[in-house]
Amino acid sequence: MEIDEQILNRAKKWLEGNFDDETKKQVQDLIDNDATELTDAFYRDLEFGTGGLRGIMGAGTNRMNKYTVGMATQGLANYLHKSYPREKELRIAIAYDSRNNSKFFAKTAADVLSANHIRVFLFEDLRPTPVLSFAVRELHCHSGIVITASHNPKEYNGYKVYWKDGGQLVSPHDTNVITEVQQIATVNDVKWKGDRALINLVSESVDTAYIDRVKALTLSPDAIQRQKKMKIVYTPIHGTGITLVPRCLKEFGFENVSIVEAQAVPDGNFPTVISPNPEEPNAMSLALQQAKEIDADLVLATDPDADRVGVAVKDPHGNFILLNGNQTASVLIYYLITKWKENGKLKGKEYIVKTIVTSELLKDIALKNGVGCYDVLTGFKYIAETIHSHESTKTFIGGGEESYGYLVGDFVRDKDAVIACCMIAEAAAWAADKGNSFFELLVEMYTEFGLYKEKLKSVTMKGKAGAEEIHAMMVGYRTNPPKEIAGQAVVEIRDYLIQKIHNLKEDTFQKINQPKSDVIQFFLEDGSKITVRPSGTEPKIKFYFGVKAPLEGKEAFDKVNLELDLKVDKIISALNI
Repeated sequence: MEIDEQILNRAKKWLEGNFDDETKKQVQDLIDNDATELTDAFYRDLEFGTGGLRGIMGAGTNRMNKYTVGMATQGLANYLHKSYPREKELRIAIAYDSRNNSKFFAKTAADVLSANHIRVFLFEDLRPTPVLSFAVRELHCHSGIVITASHNPKEYNGYKVYWKDGGQLVSPHDTNVITEVQQIATVNDVKWKGDRALINLVSESVDTAYIDRVKALTLSPDAIQRQKKMKIVYTPIHGTGITLVPRCLKEFGFENVSIVEAQAVPDGNFPTVISPNPEEPNAMSLALQQAKEIDADLVLATDPDADRVGVAVKDPHGNFILLNGNQTASVLIYYLITKWKENGKLKGKEYIVKTIVTSELLKDIALKNGVGCYDVLTGFKYIAETIHSHESTKTFIGGGEESYGYLVGDFVRDKDAVIACCMIAEAAAWAADKGNSFFELLVEMYTEFGLYKEKLKSVTMKGKAGAEEIHAMMVGYRTNPPKEIAGQAVVEIRDYLIQKIHNLKEDTFQKINQPKSDVIQFFLEDGSKITVRPSGTEPKIKFYFGVKAPLEGKEAFDKVNLELDLKVDKIISALNI
């Protein structure tokens, strides 16, 4: 493969610049031996997407390393000084997960920020991402950083930035930070020498305050007390969840939590899994094996930074099944709203938030109970933004997204698997107290609202060529959209990039009041929904499918569920993906 001259010149700057010898050695090795890898490492700069800065670790402008982290941090420092010119002291919190180099990147960021006269509150040990979100607000910080690549494979790391409300960056701050980062021309523009006097290690008091707030969320303490021996299997999949999930479950009153010891030790190599993603069945295989051995009632698995949680429960035949994110979100919202109603907490100003690719079942549950529902773009930062915009006028109950991220209460402004584990376990205890299993609670909900079936199909396309192919696919869907899919006419197209809804039956257009995003949705005549979007954090294009059918009774679940599975498969086949 011939190396593009522009890419080669970008790489040579790293050979000539103020970089350490090991980095220069890695770059030279790429130039000499791996043109493909060199191209991917230098063809662009890492960009902020829905999950912030994220990439494969290694040398290069398109890689996570000391220098890209330092330049990003210098840009953030510059933006903070411009945003708060009269502030006597700027404050920022930094946390990190169990990934390789996470602690090093966190310390690198702390040095750069303190060198820019910003006080840093650095977690001494790894902590879940939601605790960072909480700490930003608790410590009255202007911003926050967490070093994590969430559920990505072990080669990745990332850098997520938070604003003073505890939520990830949204407009205009996200683009403004990018602008500042782009103005950092070389590593020589970075202030590297930290000021130790401005770096404070975060104390146990933040954990204590967080746990107290989590405990206060309980809605069924009596049910938990009666079901405290319920068997729960938990795995942190070598991540940060081990620091707080078992402790919080115990604080809630659950006395029979069994940890998957083989995955309990934080390890950035994630030795027992292919990918540390609870959305992948393989990641939960050890937990399921342990659950079968002890005849557990509930299985919980959190990803490395403990913002997502996977759930497994027993079906009526006693077999463990993995719930998808839509099912878990639906049961959680159903439980929350039901209990808020029973406890007399609904006053007419309550609401939930979901993303546009998450099951419409959440909206149906909310509206039937007089609770508002906001639809936002994919990315939990938009849920946090909605909470922030309504915090003085309305009450947030909970929210979630299909990708296994959920939030209850508003003292954290990101998805929180610690809270979610506690509230999902509470919902299971509440169901058991009524003589139902978790699965029976799910089916009972379907009989009331209809059986909703969702499926996600991701197509991976790596590197520069993959990115170009994904772009071409999105252009194709826009310029030549399908008129029918699987024998069903397309009746509506929602294009979030041009911010328009096209009603094909009436040939009318309506504006979408959401930020621009590279997302297209097709709605079919039978009510099916197909969403297409490139991932903001991985080299993938994602297809989301949603179908629905009435469920007349619990005994019809298997039959209707199979029919909907076949319907989704037919749509996938028609799209040739």
